[in-house]
Amino acid sequence: MEEGGPSNGGRVRAIWDQVSTIVVAIVIALMIRSIVIEPFRIPSESMLPTLQIGDHLFVNKFIYGPRIPFTDIRLPGFRMPERGDVVVFEVARNDGSVPGVREQIAPADLHPEFPRDDFVKRVVGLPGDRIQIRDGRVTVNGIPAEQIATGETFKNDAGASLVLREEVLGECVHPILEDPISPSPWSRRGEFVVPEGRYFMMGDNRDNSNDSRNWGTVRFEDMKGPAFILYWSWNVNGNALQFFNPVNWFTADKRWDRFMDLVRCETPEELAARSWRADAGPDRPD
Repeated sequence: MEEGGPSNGGRVRAIWDQVSTIVVAIVIALMIRSIVIEPFRIPSESMLPTLQIGDHLFVNKFIYGPRIPFTDIRLPGFRMPERGDVVVFEVARNDGSVPGVREQIAPADLHPEFPRDDFVKRVVGLPGDRIQIRDGRVTVNGIPAEQIATGETFKNDAGASLVLREEVLGECVHPILEDPISPSPWSRRGEFVVPEGRYFMMGDNRDNSNDSRNWGTVRFEDMKGPAFILYWSWNVNGNALQFFNPVNWFTADKRWDRFMDLVRCETPEELAARSWRADAGPDRPD
């Protein structure tokens, strides 16, 4: 051994220091993902125009109380889900591995034998609510949710023009879309009572969303948390690996105007102020 060279023990300690640092960093990252925030990618058009395919967002897992991994136990949170929240939650998806079962999507707790998948929808019904849907209009506990015509349309990726309206869902004002050409029959009518401890979820793209109208309600324990901010958006669909494909970074259209957008409702007061400004016009004095 050369004089002054590192000993075998020194090399081992140096390697151990590097490995332990990496392990600690991984553990911290996993703890943050399990307890604080979790990234989520939008794979479908069911939440248009609020969320678009290729949106990447963070889920706030702290608000409802973080769930202890591999259990249904939740730590105390700041509040319970509210009407209008946009929430990421788990469902059971039949991938064909369970013979003799027709359901494709089901509440996660009703089919524990199915693989899990993540959905994102808006909370429309709270525990104990009675939800009625007539011609695409939502009524909650006998009170119709007002729909405001905007006179605008929204084109989806297929080029179809969907009617854009604003829905007043309690204290939450948010956009919805309806398909004037091919409305989904099962999405237009129905009556539901939300069981205790469960929530009725709907997509904002009302005629193109597979949600509680079709497969049932969601347990609080299966909710990961509300979506709260977009950290990236582009017109790329596919799995999460597409984010690391360098070709996409040069060829895909980036939606810079959506970068760091908050996922939130407008309040009725904000709607009233916006309507007043629109009615006032540029020449009306303050």
